Amino acid sequence: MDLGVRWRLHGDGRTPAPGAVVRPDERLSWPRTAGLGAQHVVAMFGASFVAPVLMGLDPNLAIMMSGVATVIFLLATRGRVPSYLGCSLSFVGVAAVIRAQGGSSATVTGAVFVVGAALFVVGLAVQRFGARIIHAAMPPIVTGAVVMLIGFNLAPVTASTYWPQDQWTALLVMLFTGLAVVCLRGFWSRIAIFLGLVFGYALSWALDAVFGKIHSADGSGKVTDHWRLDFSAVGHADWIGLPSFHAPAFEWSAILVALPVVIALVAENAGHVKAVGEMTGDDLDGKLGTAISADGAASMLSTAVGGPPNTTYSENIGVMAATRVYSTAAYWAAAGFALLFGLCPKFGAVVAAIPGGVLGGITVILYGMIGLLGAQIWINAGVDLRNPLNLVPAAAGIIIGVGNVSLKFTDNFSLSGIALGTLVVITGYHVLRAFAPAHLKTQEPLLDAGTSSYDEREDASYDERENGRETDGTGTGDRDTGAGGATSGKP
Repeated sequence: MDLGVRWRLHGDGRTPAPGAVVRPDERLSWPRTAGLGAQHVVAMFGASFVAPVLMGLDPNLAIMMSGVATVIFLLATRGRVPSYLGCSLSFVGVAAVIRAQGGSSATVTGAVFVVGAALFVVGLAVQRFGARIIHAAMPPIVTGAVVMLIGFNLAPVTASTYWPQDQWTALLVMLFTGLAVVCLRGFWSRIAIFLGLVFGYALSWALDAVFGKIHSADGSGKVTDHWRLDFSAVGHADWIGLPSFHAPAFEWSAILVALPVVIALVAENAGHVKAVGEMTGDDLDGKLGTAISADGAASMLSTAVGGPPNTTYSENIGVMAATRVYSTAAYWAAAGFALLFGLCPKFGAVVAAIPGGVLGGITVILYGMIGLLGAQIWINAGVDLRNPLNLVPAAAGIIIGVGNVSLKFTDNFSLSGIALGTLVVITGYHVLRAFAPAHLKTQEPLLDAGTSSYDEREDASYDERENGRETDGTGTGDRDTGAGGATSGKP
């Protein structure tokens, strides 16, 4: 059985020829492959370490299980889809909601385990029936709206939890990270979040050295005097050791909150497979179902031992685009490095010491970017929000999700926020589509387009007049005077 673990040497194994690419089944020399693997680990550092911290989970276990998840993915796809699986940011809002309801880490991982199982089943269905079932059940208007409300639902977490711990550090980290994302080029722009973390660490240390302790809310929300950067746990952590494991716990209320994230994960995987296929020139449509199932299986394994869920990482797509090296051998090397990092508790303690103000600055950008990915889905698919069939369910669902609107059924059961918003978008769209007249299903603009269409009509009329002047047969370009012949009769 071909598991995709055999690679032929590309050229001399040193440097690809100008314009050449290193294909998934090729590799450079092993030292260079190891270096590329380390680069992939650095690329996923920012998000993959921030996410478990924000979810209240062990970052050491998160990085270890990301390596395991990557191995599972590479084996399942037979080495045809180069990808790194890191901790999914889509679940950060879900974890915050579950914890706000009194849920523990076990409750969070239990809910996410069910999401992984659902994702696995979706992948099997895609393998059996093709990608058309995804488009039928979750058209771009639905997928974009759900991704958007998941991201924007996180805004109160930044505003009430992280930012108040150190507002000035948060502001400076936000500005630095924004500049890094926009101004840096190539690989450095891909690790902008990681650079923001490093800057935040250095800034917090400097402020502690100059101004001493800060009087503000700490991680628990209690206002007190405390150090911005507290490395006390780092000194007590071992250099080598296993991360902390725990079993998941299952509660229906938490599961219902988490299930909508399946839609975001399907969209992420589909986008990733499409992007990789375009870069490598391979037709990977047949691997979409396998990729989704592999992601689901890897997330189930991770959450079964107390880790976070995983998903394909766009940061690593950026590394491949910059280097033009698509070798899956590099991802095997990255997985190996991740496993080694996971066995270093001291490293995890450093990650867990991220100051609240630093997280505040980073999450302002990060959460907003997650939400706006939904808008990008709409743009790429050409979704027309002037069509009320698209506009109404998306508008209602997003407001419910962002505003954390609640619908109470009994004293012990209610739907709110992400879960209720997603339900409104999905059911609202399909129900309205079933009853809508035929002309509403054409996806043509149906509401008043405002000044944009007016300007377009004016531009068209102006172009007609200008073209008429050039082709009226007089050679003078003057139609209004009637010189040399009659006008066309148009105003």
